[in-house]
Amino acid sequence: MSYDLLKGKRGIIFGALNEQSIAWKVAERAVEEGATITLSNTPMALRMGELDKLADKLRCQVIPADATSVDDLTNVFQQSVEILGGKIDFVLHSIGMSPNVRKKRTYDDLDYGMLDKTLDISAISFHKMIQAAKKLNAIADYGSIVALTYVASQRTFYGYNDMADAKALLESIARSFGYIYGRERNVRVNTISQSPTMTTAGSGVKGMDKLFDFADRMSPLGNASAAECADYCITLFSDLTRKVTMQNLFHDGGFSSVGMSLRAMATYEKGLDEYMDEDGNVIYG
Repeated sequence: MSYDLLKGKRGIIFGALNEQSIAWKVAERAVEEGATITLSNTPMALRMGELDKLADKLRCQVIPADATSVDDLTNVFQQSVEILGGKIDFVLHSIGMSPNVRKKRTYDDLDYGMLDKTLDISAISFHKMIQAAKKLNAIADYGSIVALTYVASQRTFYGYNDMADAKALLESIARSFGYIYGRERNVRVNTISQSPTMTTAGSGVKGMDKLFDFADRMSPLGNASAAECADYCITLFSDLTRKVTMQNLFHDGGFSSVGMSLRAMATYEKGLDEYMDEDGNVIYG
């Protein structure tokens, strides 16, 4: 159902890859709510994913960009303003990747070159994105910028690795830029801390299936889906949340406020065999 919450607004969605992507769902909902948008992802993601399919469906343009490149990001905002016919009202940052996670490096044995890439892609890209937009004056007054994060920024989760550090930095950037952009242009900057979600990126986290199940049992309302996250993003893009900024907003069915649920307690199992090495030592990373 559409409520025309974004009627007449212009937006940029970064990070959609395929139909499992939260950014994909956000793009669909934004257009359904009356917005016109552009889409952006890396050239490699465009080759691997299905973004052209989404662009055809939504009748919008795709602007390839490496989110770690200031020049590329500057081009995205310049082209989007031209294509959409005015300043941008909302931006979604749905970007995250850890080479250490992909290579199964444990947290106590990180490759620091890979860590630099994790932080640059997953967090510093958010700063570069906002800074590029601000210098161009490409965001409309009372615009909204949202990034997706995870509760591992504040708590330790097995297997989430250096992505936790990246998410903590991401949330700090939202607060710091939120203050500056809010004072100068009334632009709000927030992060949404989403439930574990079976996206292409999320599925790469070690033990994701168990984490997903645990969170679902712990949460009074169960895990929030990608489609439900898209609904929440739309409210933050809309004029209904004009005074919400610098916040990390939990969208996790209540998981972040629960210590131990009955469902989790009833299914709790003692056994670490699958997490032990050949000498019987538990691998905690």
